[in-house]
Amino acid sequence: MVSCFLTVRTKKNNRNPKQRKQTFLFRLSSFNFKQIMSNKKEIFVRCKDYLVSGEEFDLVYNSEYDLLQTVPMPLEENLSKYYQSEDYISHTDSQTSFVDKIYQRVKRYMLWKKERLVSSFCKRRKLLDIGCGTGDFLQQCNKKGWEVFGVEPEEKARKRAIEKLQKEEIIFDNIDKLPQQKFDVITLWHVLEHIPNTKSYIKKLSEQLNENGILLIAIPNFKSYDAKYYHSFWAAYDVPRHLWHFSKTAIQKLFSEQGFELIKTKPMPFDAFYISLLSEKHKTGSTNLIKAFFIGLLSNINSIYKKEPSSRIYILKKSKKSF
Repeated sequence: MVSCFLTVRTKKNNRNPKQRKQTFLFRLSSFNFKQIMSNKKEIFVRCKDYLVSGEEFDLVYNSEYDLLQTVPMPLEENLSKYYQSEDYISHTDSQTSFVDKIYQRVKRYMLWKKERLVSSFCKRRKLLDIGCGTGDFLQQCNKKGWEVFGVEPEEKARKRAIEKLQKEEIIFDNIDKLPQQKFDVITLWHVLEHIPNTKSYIKKLSEQLNENGILLIAIPNFKSYDAKYYHSFWAAYDVPRHLWHFSKTAIQKLFSEQGFELIKTKPMPFDAFYISLLSEKHKTGSTNLIKAFFIGLLSNINSIYKKEPSSRIYILKKSKKSF
């Protein structure tokens, strides 16, 4: 690009056809250079780890995929220390605080809703839940006749899941340790944002899924009203446990590169209320129940028009071209 710029500058008084060609190349090169510069990553917001370390992290915007990346990203061998908290509720069945009790009640309702959603897209019955936590969703599906398997790297949560299902041989600490078989449904409920090597992991998911299988992914949406309102205090940024922060565009692009097509999305309205409760605590030190409910309600109303809910479920399947 630069060499072309210099060539044109030194010959700018030359009006022969060769010069006109060089001028065209310069304009084209300048356009490409501007495009590259427009894709340059920039800091979107700086956030604090409110759960464990108190450290600060930058969320850097990637315009190529329309997503945010947590920077610096902890090394994989150091990630586990950021989950060592009794307050990390998805790894416990705690009902000690008011927020815990709300979470557990909503969770029981959502387990029923999630199983019904999965059943509406797939009648075959072999399911893998990645990041299965304490095993509640697997337990719900097992009761409904599904053959279930789970992956959960956190030891305490995994042991609790094994206790609930009473089957040690179906819960694994790593996707690479799964038996050599394929699944009709794979679910990741608020898990994809935790995975360091996203592209290679999506490829593994594709390899584990039957040709007509369904992939369901739930993730927070940094373009939602509550995310914009709470800004750096938005609880769903949850740095550095959340390494990535996806938009709908990002999900479509990342998964299409691995042979998936997006067939449907569904909002998760309860998330707006729960995330607002946590965000209020980050921002003010108190849950401020009434205000949090109001912001959650505004976010859900806003999502009706703007189509940007607090969290989304993405339903994907392998495209025929990938078979």
